[in-house]
Amino acid sequence: MTSASRRLHLTQGAISQQIARLELLAGGALLLREARGLRLTALGERLLGRARAFVALNDEVWSELERSDLRGRVRLGVPYDLVGTTLAPALQGFSEAAPQVKLSLVGLPSPDLIDAVRTGRLDLAVAEEPAGFETGEVLAVERLLWVGAKGGRAHRRDPLPLSLVAETCVFRSVVAAALAKHGRETRAVFENGGLDATRATVRMDLAVSAWLTSTVPPELDILYEAGLPELPSFAITVHGAAQAQSAAVRELLSHLRNAAARPRAGS
Repeated sequence: MTSASRRLHLTQGAISQQIARLELLAGGALLLREARGLRLTALGERLLGRARAFVALNDEVWSELERSDLRGRVRLGVPYDLVGTTLAPALQGFSEAAPQVKLSLVGLPSPDLIDAVRTGRLDLAVAEEPAGFETGEVLAVERLLWVGAKGGRAHRRDPLPLSLVAETCVFRSVVAAALAKHGRETRAVFENGGLDATRATVRMDLAVSAWLTSTVPPELDILYEAGLPELPSFAITVHGAAQAQSAAVRELLSHLRNAAARPRAGS
């Protein structure tokens, strides 16, 4: 009762009167008063479920009326590894908040995405860039980690079998530089096979790869003590924010920023 009165800015007496009126309308007690506080009766549980549905419907109606400006189309570019991990909450939240907007996703390596925004082929793009050398607005910074099969031995082979998503993968140059400095020779496995092919190749212990902390699949192991050189951190950045003109683009940008501010798996 105290929490309700604070949240609704009403006295506890007013809250009690509201509950009594609800119980009169419902035809029975909604709350049981016990030593540890209040708990719902079976009737109260049923009413609560219905009430939540009514409130959700009310919020949805007013959201659509108030956000009628959220229409049109937004073209968003994303790196393959971030779509179902880091960006998933933002994309889902935007889809629910702006159901009238046609969201088009384009998956490309980060350098290609940045170029697509510059040439006007995309409205926004999320990219991965070496930390300290960002050209876009920084959403988050994560470590780049070595990953391999659980209990695998690929990291012990010489030359080191390496699988990355594409030749234009933004991680390729820093991985190559770190291994060269470490004096470790490599051989490519499944070049340009895509994200799923890279994931499968590593899972089968045919190669190792490099993934950002929050994107490491649960079936793979992070190779902390495998004798491999430490890799630098990368910034997850957004491009196109400066010229984001439409309400729909600004709304999507807001969801991207909010999602990045939340704790991420493995970070």
